[in-house]
Amino acid sequence: MKKFVGLAALLLAAPLYAADLVNHADNRPASLDAGGQKRIQVVNVWATWCAPCRREMPALSQWYAAEQNRRRGVRVDMAGVALDQPANVSRFLQSVRVRYPVWRYTGADSTAWMRTLGNPTGALPFTVIRAPGCGNYRKTLLGEVSPQQLTQAVEAAAAQCRTG
Repeated sequence: MKKFVGLAALLLAAPLYAADLVNHADNRPASLDAGGQKRIQVVNVWATWCAPCRREMPALSQWYAAEQNRRRGVRVDMAGVALDQPANVSRFLQSVRVRYPVWRYTGADSTAWMRTLGNPTGALPFTVIRAPGCGNYRKTLLGEVSPQQLTQAVEAAAAQCRTG
């Protein structure tokens, strides 16, 4: 009986939408769980039908490549989460080179999922900078984001990681 109660508690503690993300490249499950590590996550939610999303992705890709070569001490991970059909995402990625992992949301309620990340309206594009292992830092950016905005948010998260 104790094992059953422990398993039930574990299942109830799991993130509500954990199984709703897959890596676009191989369809394997993906997760935003940082595992308590001191790392920063940049999550950009987008769709191929969203013009501002399409405009910002080349700059986000360049920012990510530069960020990987620049930062020391605190790891920065980035993922683009598409709210779109696999074929549309594949076609888009053939024309626009994206250097960070691209995932797809496969659940039934993307607005509710985005709400859990801090997007109250479900508008796109939407970017959240998270550092769950550093005092639960979170900064949300609605609309098209610039590399300067990302850098400022990541610097604030890194400062939180150094002091937290």
